[in-house]
Amino acid sequence: MQFNHDNMTGARLAAHLVGLVPEWSGSRVQRALAAHDIRRPELDDRAVAELLGWTLVVREVFAATSVADTCAAVNRLLQQGTRTAYLSTHDGRRPHLHFTPEDDDLVGRVRSVTAGGLALFVVEAEGRRLGLCARPGCPRAFVDTSRNGTRRYCSARCGNAVAVARHRDRP
Repeated sequence: MQFNHDNMTGARLAAHLVGLVPEWSGSRVQRALAAHDIRRPELDDRAVAELLGWTLVVREVFAATSVADTCAAVNRLLQQGTRTAYLSTHDGRRPHLHFTPEDDDLVGRVRSVTAGGLALFVVEAEGRRLGLCARPGCPRAFVDTSRNGTRRYCSARCGNAVAVARHRDRP
């Protein structure tokens, strides 16, 4: 399965934010927003707190264990995080969907880009390919764009750590 990586900003931002929860801070959130090209990231304490609350709801999408649960979790996000859908070509970019007005505040824009981005990815991935890292103690989420869609870890590093631990535990 091939994915249009231009349409994955929202899903990847969602996974990034979920991974920040154990060490949530304004500076970490600011860097995450910048890394995912969120424009006008004017963070204040209120926005940091609201985004944490939103991210805890977003985590449910990655924790879902069935297609039906994934779709239900994304539908909750769409209800809470989007206001309108329209096409945009701002900043010389290709046509893409927006799910809230351009002049919405930062929290509204992050909610809409993550809710809409996850919805688009779930449709493209047939309700699969989102998850939480299987390494015990790792808080990160992932968006699986691999060829075979069997990813279980957020990174090769986590997968290798589990393999090494398994090897060491053998008699």
